[in-house]
Amino acid sequence: MASGASSSPAAATPAGGVQIHQSRRLPDFLQSVNLKYVKLGYHYLMTHFLTLLLVPSMAVIIVQASQMNPEEINQLWLHLKYNLVSVIICSAFLVFGSTVYIMSRPRSVYLVDYSCYKPPEHLQVKFHQFMEHSKLTGDFDESSLEFQRKILARSGLGEETYVPEAMHYLPPRPSMAAAREESEQVMYGALDNLFANTNVKPKDIGILVVNCSLFNPTPSLSAMIVNKYKLRGNIKSFNLGGMGVGGAAVLLSNKSSDRRRAKYKLVHVVRTHRGADDKAFRCVYQEQDDVGKTGVSLSKDLMAIAGGALKTNITTLGPLVLPISEQLLFFATLVAKKFFNAKVKPYIPDFKLAFDHFCIHAGGRAVIDELEKNLQLLPSHVEASRMALHRFGNTSSSSIWYELAYTEAKGRMRRGNRVWQIAFGSGFKCNSAVWQALRNVTPSPSSPWEDCIHKYPVQLML
Repeated sequence: MASGASSSPAAATPAGGVQIHQSRRLPDFLQSVNLKYVKLGYHYLMTHFLTLLLVPSMAVIIVQASQMNPEEINQLWLHLKYNLVSVIICSAFLVFGSTVYIMSRPRSVYLVDYSCYKPPEHLQVKFHQFMEHSKLTGDFDESSLEFQRKILARSGLGEETYVPEAMHYLPPRPSMAAAREESEQVMYGALDNLFANTNVKPKDIGILVVNCSLFNPTPSLSAMIVNKYKLRGNIKSFNLGGMGVGGAAVLLSNKSSDRRRAKYKLVHVVRTHRGADDKAFRCVYQEQDDVGKTGVSLSKDLMAIAGGALKTNITTLGPLVLPISEQLLFFATLVAKKFFNAKVKPYIPDFKLAFDHFCIHAGGRAVIDELEKNLQLLPSHVEASRMALHRFGNTSSSSIWYELAYTEAKGRMRRGNRVWQIAFGSGFKCNSAVWQALRNVTPSPSSPWEDCIHKYPVQLML
């Protein structure tokens, strides 16, 4: 079981929260591709080469055998009866191949269900309320306030996003107690709904993973969940920091018996971590400013670093998911450019041929815009990302679950559809997950879109 939680989805951050110094555009990462990451993707394919070879071979043998008539089968039996060595060799090959296949085959991971936290309505804040609040704090001069107005107007946010309870006061009242209470509301809200929808007993959970960006109390957030739901004493619990905002609880299983009720099967996971690079490490950095206010500083290099991490990630993912035709075109232009200095325009693979739905980290309108442009996606492919940003604000990496819930609520998730989730995190990280729908997926009860999906999509300001 994995649970992600932090603060409530926020429309914007008041004084002292975030320092922003960044370019709004991602680099054109597909114009420069490092060959070693392509090789890494092909390495993943070759790792399972024997499995890929054995499965079609067995299928061909079965098909050929099914087409034989009784006389041919009798002749084959007589031939084998007098060729004992051949029989032994073939049998040994089949036993060996089957054993290798069974032993090397990774256990499938299923997404049984998930739940996204939906904050109460009293935490919603409209633009004019936010601006009035910012003005009354006395922390911003008129030029700063005007900058905030322009950002809000172009942000892609709607009038129903949220800020935490402590931020509704004047002055704001952030505290350890308020942060702990907020975390409990987010985590327990998502988990209560998940347990209710799946009828899973908390004591059946074997692994607990909690992601949270900034709030890491003692006892840990994972310990809070263990205590709240009285999880088993030998549970494997992991408490991760530096990631997440918003809240989503996800129930995973590697039991084959859970396939029948699961929504999705995990197909691929590709992780990219750029933490070894100093600029990447510090591009999202929690620190105090000159007057002692603690916040998160975003480097002006953030978009370039995100683009580099994304380039690495999708270059590795490409060989795993793209059709052979796209791979050959991409690889041919890459080799011509790298080794023959040919002045050819890099071929941009068509990821629309690999995926039916896209869940893009809704960290801001600029991120969605640039990914739509660089990956040559259609407006329909980024609709879920834009609507999640509009309705719930910047929920950071948890936004990919709100987006998946949007697609389900629209009735668009059909059996066999493939979904690409891609999200970013401090450090700097870029991770991709590819899921395949095991059935025509309908939204679970208490979906975050349950009472408003009829209003979407909405027309956004340019």
